Amino acid sequence: MHNQNNNCVFCKIIAGEIPSKKIYEDEDILIFYDINPVAPVHVLAIPKIHIESLNSINIDNIEYIPKIFEKIPEIAKNLGIFEDGYRVITNIGENGQQSVGHLHFHIIGGRKLKWEF
Repeated sequence: MHNQNNNCVFCKIIAGEIPSKKIYEDEDILIFYDINPVAPVHVLAIPKIHIESLNSINIDNIEYIPKIFEKIPEIAKNLGIFEDGYRVITNIGENGQQSVGHLHFHIIGGRKLKWEF
């Protein structure tokens, strides 16, 4: 069983308490569609262990990060955005607009993305 946070929405998705439209899942990571997409393709890749944000990565949990990044190009190919391009984003903290306190990577594509801040 992975380290979970009972108050975390993504931990509840991992536990199956909240439904999600899964794209990929293995023992360490989960990739699923974002419920509020900002583009035609918008999915989230998360570690199954609760890591608060990129700032919380350390020697004890770093192994999840390369697993996510190894899977992203395959997911991009499967979703038809590999050739035209896509964006991978993680938000950190309040000023970074992190909406869920569980490390997650947005994979966004399917149209020409604007450079907005």
